Amino acid sequence: MLHQSLTGAWQFRQAKTQDWLPAQVPGGVHTDLLALGHILDPFVADYEKQVQWVAEADWEYRRTFAVQADLLAHDHVFLVAAGLDTLAEVTLNGQVLGKTDNMFRQYQWDVKPLLRQGHNDLVIAFASAVKYGADRLAKRPLQGVTQAIPGGPFVRKAPCQFGWDWGPMLPPSGIWQDIRLEGRNVARFDDVHLRQRHQNGQVTLSAGVTVEKWGSAPLTVTMCVTAPDGSELKTEAPLSDKPLQLVIPKPQLWWPNGYGDQPLYRVEVTLTGGGQELDRRAFQMGLRTIELRQQPDAWGKSFTFVVNGVPIFAKGSDWIPADSFPTRLTKEFLETLIRSAAETHQNMLRVWGGGFYEEDKFYDLCDQYGLLIWQDCVFACSIYPLDEADFIENVRQEVIQNVRRLRHRASLALWCGNNEMEWAGIAGAGASPNLWTKSKPWPKKCPCCAAPSGK
Repeated sequence: MLHQSLTGAWQFRQAKTQDWLPAQVPGGVHTDLLALGHILDPFVADYEKQVQWVAEADWEYRRTFAVQADLLAHDHVFLVAAGLDTLAEVTLNGQVLGKTDNMFRQYQWDVKPLLRQGHNDLVIAFASAVKYGADRLAKRPLQGVTQAIPGGPFVRKAPCQFGWDWGPMLPPSGIWQDIRLEGRNVARFDDVHLRQRHQNGQVTLSAGVTVEKWGSAPLTVTMCVTAPDGSELKTEAPLSDKPLQLVIPKPQLWWPNGYGDQPLYRVEVTLTGGGQELDRRAFQMGLRTIELRQQPDAWGKSFTFVVNGVPIFAKGSDWIPADSFPTRLTKEFLETLIRSAAETHQNMLRVWGGGFYEEDKFYDLCDQYGLLIWQDCVFACSIYPLDEADFIENVRQEVIQNVRRLRHRASLALWCGNNEMEWAGIAGAGASPNLWTKSKPWPKKCPCCAAPSGK
């Protein structure tokens, strides 16, 4: 197991032009153009209007790199792109690896047969999401957000980047998360699912493991838990269908802000075989129970979060993306915002469905400061093409990847399907054919707030 980062200095250009310019990855076209002084700051005056051409154009990024000799010696070498925004075609040494159409997904390709000693050329061509959305909208009108660039619901991209009632129309494009090479031998983890069971003052931590194998060598899985005080517990077993389990006898419980401390455990799950470490996953975990208690009451039924058996008075904020260009966000800036929420006695943040699934550093900080997360899936205020099989499969993979990435978090309290989609269905039905009118009669009143439907 060996990684080689491909972040750092790249080059970019507007498609079909001659001049390649310096770029930074992770990054995007707007931030690279700003760094070069080629566009005005779109957050000053009305300069936003003068940079609309950026999102309407197609762009290319490239990097030439040499593969580390010990990495090239592995049986498999994967190119892993953690975040491409959004409609991209990836080419290595003149060979097209594939196309992407979802900024929320990780993509990877086994590139060992294409790599060579010496120079390798990686090119990622980004098509305009604005043009794509407009083309789709012309063929099938679907209602979107009135303050946004039309066509956004056809693209699996942060909806607010097309514009919102609070934000600008600045849809970025580029390599917005990590990109790397991974060398692999024998096997690697496909999934590691951590669960905790609280009983009689103890916590049993289990790790359900699935692997991708390229041989028949026997494999061993090890789980090591490091407590907040630095003490360690460890267990290992041959790979099997049964979860690996470890009992934590005196667990330190994690509490929301204002209800107690936030002790965090480090959990490492390692895969070994043939005398070598093949893969490793590391997790930050808080030990707690959580439930959403919904019981009949005088108004209908309750909606109470209960942590470690204690009902929590939830109080907090709606979290929208902290910058139109997410690659500009540092952990220090995020910590200032999240610490401020904790210092003002908040204990919950709702990650809004018009933004994106935040990066790991965001959830790390919420774990540390005791902020529960109400996590929306990324759908907001629009009609989506939910009767198209390719779109649904794209979303399915998006949700699988992000649920797997976040489900172990102490801060994660709830998954919500969307933001204000019921109102979007009503608002859009009178304007164009849509899924609401196909599936049921038009309602006289909004099912959310009982307001007249306006048809």
